[in-house]
Parts: sequence; C-alpha cells; structure tokens
Amino acid sequence: MKVFRLFVLLIAMSTFAAGLAAQDNKSDKAGKKKKTEEVTFSVNMTCDNCKAKIERHISWEKGVKDLKVNLDKKQVTVKYDPAKTTEDKLKEAINKLEFTCEKTEPEPAKSKPEK
Repeated sequence: MKVFRLFVLLIAMSTFAAGLAAQDNKSDKAGKKKKTEEVTFSVNMTCDNCKAKIERHISWEKGVKDLKVNLDKKQVTVKYDPAKTTEDKLKEAINKLEFTCEKTEPEPAKSKPEK
C-alpha cells in the first residue's frame, strides 16, 4: 500500500512539474519569444475602487500579459499578445466596466537629474 501511495505521489509531482515547465516556456516553435504590444488608455476613473475594478477584470482578459493602472494620471497601460487580443477588444472590455477610455501616448519616464 505504501508503494502505491508513493507511486501516485510521484506521478502527481511529475505532472505538476510538467505543467510548470509548459507555463514557463514563453517561446514559440521556432524558439523566438512571443511578441507583445503595449497600449495606454486614458480612463475616467475617480477612486481606488475604480482602480481595483479595472485591475480585477482587465488582468483576466484573454492575451493580457501585464497591467498597470495609475489613478493619479488616470491611465491604464496594458501589455498584451496581439495574436490573442487587440486594442479595440481591450478598450471594449474597459467600456463594459462602465468607464470611458481613449487611447493615449504613455508619458515618457522622467530621467534622474545628473549630479
């Protein structure tokens, strides 16, 4: 009986490890990294609840790889896989949450002053 349990545990662990290895493989069959694109939307969010609502729902949209929501600037920046979604679909998903949004250019990162 102990051998059977050990065997089942070994099978479960190897299946789990194979699943993790499949998730970590972010390259296609040719060995190239998958292409991602980034879009920034100006969104009419007004509070932390709005920010949380966007983070909760948009991060689960198909193709979304990364999501940054900046309440102060009222901007949502999404990195996504263009093979799985489009800017229009992402905009529509935000609109379904009862927000208005328009594509905008992200603000350039501020460089540190030289000393």
